[in-house]
Amino acid sequence: MGYSIEGDLLEVCNCNVLCPCWIGEDPDNGYCDATLAYRINSGEVDGVDMSGVIVAGVGKIPGNVLAGNWKRQLYIDSKASNEQSAAAIDLLQGRRGGPLADLAQLIGEDLEPKRADITFTLNEGKGMLKIDGVLEAEMEPYRGPTGEVTTLNESIFTTIPGAPAYVSKAEYFRVNDPGVGIELDIEKTNAIQGMFRFESA
Repeated sequence: MGYSIEGDLLEVCNCNVLCPCWIGEDPDNGYCDATLAYRINSGEVDGVDMSGVIVAGVGKIPGNVLAGNWKRQLYIDSKASNEQSAAAIDLLQGRRGGPLADLAQLIGEDLEPKRADITFTLNEGKGMLKIDGVLEAEMEPYRGPTGEVTTLNESIFTTIPGAPAYVSKAEYFRVNDPGVGIELDIEKTNAIQGMFRFESA
């Protein structure tokens, strides 16, 4: 049942910067159309090496983020092996416990996971996420007067518990996911980047 993984997060949604969900307030539009993508750089799940696995979720949050009842479509990168894919789905659907199980409790309807070609890049702070045929977004974090990335800590909601979130803005966010009911082509909206380390015994 145990796992230990670490990697990077890219997140984008249709709220203005900064998404109110992170501080427990209602989303700007009354709902939040969001995408979370985890790239696992190293770690394992019950002996399965998860290095390089990317898993993304496209979700519709119908109101306050903490009230749950999200509708979600998971995508597993097509380069992952069948064992890695099964482990990633178990993690994101909460069957392995730990911080990802806490997040999974907010899902009201989880559609059958799909395979897709996923591109996830981070280059000098600039992030790019693409789910082939479904979604594309580019984002960059804000920086303070010293040049350091602007961070959010100790927020009531987070997708990377225990780590600071890098407050970012998406240059564009395009989604066409009929299953979840999201079709967007918008610019200059909220984005979040960060690093994670998740463990469960």
